[in-house]
Amino acid sequence: MQLKKITAEKKLLILAFIALALFVSPLYILGENAHIRVHDNLDSNLAWYKVLAESGQLTGPIDAVIPQIMNGNLSRNAFGSEFTLIVWLYALFPAMIAYALSQTITRVFAFIGMYLLLKKHFLKEEKWAPVTIGTALAFAFTPFWPSGMLSTLGMPLALWAFLNIRQGERSLRNILVLTLLPMYASIVLGFFFFLSAMGIFWLTDVIRKRKWNWPFLLSIAYMTGIFFIVEYRLVYSFLFDDEPNSRDEYFHARLTFWHCLRLTFKNFALGHHHAATIHTLVILPLMFIALFMIIWQKNWKDEKVFLFLFFLNFALSAWYAFWFYKGWLPLTERFHVLDTFNFARYHFLRPLVIYVLFALSLKIIWSRGQFWRRQVPVFVLAQVIVALFFNEEILFQDKPTVKQFYAEKQFTDIKNYIGRPQEDYRVASIGLHPAIAQYNGFYTLDTYNNFYPLTYKYQFRTIIEKELEKNKRIRIYFDEWGGRCYIFTDELGKHYMFKKHTKKRLKNLQLNTGAFKAMGGSYIFSSVPIDNAADNALHLEKVFESKSSIWKIYLYKAI
Repeated sequence: MQLKKITAEKKLLILAFIALALFVSPLYILGENAHIRVHDNLDSNLAWYKVLAESGQLTGPIDAVIPQIMNGNLSRNAFGSEFTLIVWLYALFPAMIAYALSQTITRVFAFIGMYLLLKKHFLKEEKWAPVTIGTALAFAFTPFWPSGMLSTLGMPLALWAFLNIRQGERSLRNILVLTLLPMYASIVLGFFFFLSAMGIFWLTDVIRKRKWNWPFLLSIAYMTGIFFIVEYRLVYSFLFDDEPNSRDEYFHARLTFWHCLRLTFKNFALGHHHAATIHTLVILPLMFIALFMIIWQKNWKDEKVFLFLFFLNFALSAWYAFWFYKGWLPLTERFHVLDTFNFARYHFLRPLVIYVLFALSLKIIWSRGQFWRRQVPVFVLAQVIVALFFNEEILFQDKPTVKQFYAEKQFTDIKNYIGRPQEDYRVASIGLHPAIAQYNGFYTLDTYNNFYPLTYKYQFRTIIEKELEKNKRIRIYFDEWGGRCYIFTDELGKHYMFKKHTKKRLKNLQLNTGAFKAMGGSYIFSSVPIDNAADNALHLEKVFESKSSIWKIYLYKAI
């Protein structure tokens, strides 16, 4: 009987890995014709990896710069460390193969981590195999920020190792996990918050049990140290680079109390796109059903872990929302780090918390009788199916494919038409992301990056100064964040995806073309026609179209 149960669990594991393979298969089958996330992905990181790989500065010194972007004002340190393995994937493989491999690595280890965590520390009996495997599979299917790698989805694996060490287990497997995870995750995009939470966990242990548990504390310090080594460029920039940068003008505390309260419940119910949980339809109702069952049965002491995680989940949503409360302003003005570092990201712990809650909710429901027991496999399957619909190929089917977005043939035609070495002139874009020009080897004055010199931001601002004066929304967006150092216009606003069938035109553009030329600018790539180009000392050279592109590019030369 025991052998049959083990075999059944292995069969479920095999089915889970087959499901994972099918989930990522569109990326391998479709390649550049796949649909993937644009925001904070195609519009930025994928182009950055290519630029970095071709810059010759992948392993460059601390003071190295990336000459292709912002006239060399963008530091090498603004890109990922060479000790982060995703950088090497993009250096060694074509972009879409690297992307597919990264997605596969992340989802496989997300599944393994959640499965091990639940099986070892929460649902230990063999009868829970469908729950542990189903929960782990649904967790591995959740959307995540692609360049974040295992920053959120790797937390269950790390927690598994930490709990093992906390319980006195001495195994090289735990040390291996704590050593390798920092090489495929980011400390600022997840693990700073996870490790500080582990520190609080250790401290509560000390207070409750009056034991120091040195191996647990040392393991937290060890993983933190590995992150500092991997992210040495970030650590150097944060501690030793005194030059004012664009993050110094980032202001986040602007919401009223009632706005924050609404945002709390919105985040609790719907989640956040950078730490997506896909919990609204299935998991959230089950959490409340389980909570009601606990209240009805009055077995609070038996379900302390569930209750703690339930209220922690809500607290993380409240923390995220109230981080933007304008009442923080006196503190942010006094302690600048509160503006330059996004402490709201403690809510990145929520995917881990919510999926452990899902498994515990199913356990509680299972124990309430035969009727509920029969429903548990249905609930597991329902969550897996819901998560399946968040596959990128489905989720972004109305967005351009990678090939259509980067439009390499079209931009090769532009490069050939200009007929000069790309390093000899500078370009900027209107109505489309600068990352597209960067991906195609052009040297751009504009970019999407939140860590560049403040002096450059002011210099670039002179080009669009009159446009910012006409539009409060883009003025605040540029002046109080500035991560998108774009040629913003009043008529286009905060939009930069005008496809070739758009009817939009620029009729009253007011650029400081003299400032643009003084910075080395020669050409503007616009995805919309500029009716008053002559008033801006711009000459329409040629219009470029391609069947394999979603853009119609109007090439203007500064005269």
